[in-house]
Amino acid sequence: MDYLKALILGTVEGFTEFLPVSSTGHLLLLGHFLGFESKGKTFEVLIQLGAILAILLVYAGKLIAIARALPTSQQARRFVINVLVAFLPAMVIGGLFGSYIKGVLFNPVIVCTSLIVGGLILILVDDMPMTPHIHDVMDLPTPTALKIGFAQCLAMIPGVSRSGATIVSSMLMGCDKRTGAEFSFFLAIPTMCGAFAYDLLKNYKILEMKDFELIAVGFAAAFVSGLIVVRGFLGFVSKHGFLPFAWWRIIVGLAGVAGLIVFG
Repeated sequence: MDYLKALILGTVEGFTEFLPVSSTGHLLLLGHFLGFESKGKTFEVLIQLGAILAILLVYAGKLIAIARALPTSQQARRFVINVLVAFLPAMVIGGLFGSYIKGVLFNPVIVCTSLIVGGLILILVDDMPMTPHIHDVMDLPTPTALKIGFAQCLAMIPGVSRSGATIVSSMLMGCDKRTGAEFSFFLAIPTMCGAFAYDLLKNYKILEMKDFELIAVGFAAAFVSGLIVVRGFLGFVSKHGFLPFAWWRIIVGLAGVAGLIVFG
């Protein structure tokens, strides 16, 4: 049953990592009701790398082209700097307060509250009249990238959503929905890789062989489902906006509250 639970949770991770619905929130809530408890909450963090590999596969051509252009293209160099600058706040804050965040904030009540509040914010943002002036992820100004990086740190509260925080903040600063979502994808690469390395280095001593086997199952499932979402999300959000995700968050949050009241 543990392997089946790991498969389910990995699939949910991949489907929700790049949507503005909070993958960590979904994993913690679903894990609570499935009775799945990972040592040091490592499973929920380490399987995220599977979804990141999906990003690397889908954007391999663009990433290679950027790497080749670095010696001659100022635009390519600025893009790489922007991603690294946006990653810095999460690296510093996560390194300083990671243990506190896991120990205090990783609980179902906070997840449900964050899901509902975040859903209401998405409804508000989706209805706001905006005139975007940034239509290409390569043209993002560095100060804007840094602000998006600080906004990403809000997602350390489970239920907030890393992609939701970065996409919404980028839209408020002049990006169109597609550009905001694409920058969120690229920013996920160093952020999730850093979280993976930090968590593994800190907790590998307490993990047993079965823990690694469960992580491998979740990792593979997250890669497959993440691949499906990455290929279709940009087109979907450009056409439909965030309203479907907002209502999904609210429904899941309310269902979680009801489940906690009934089952504990």
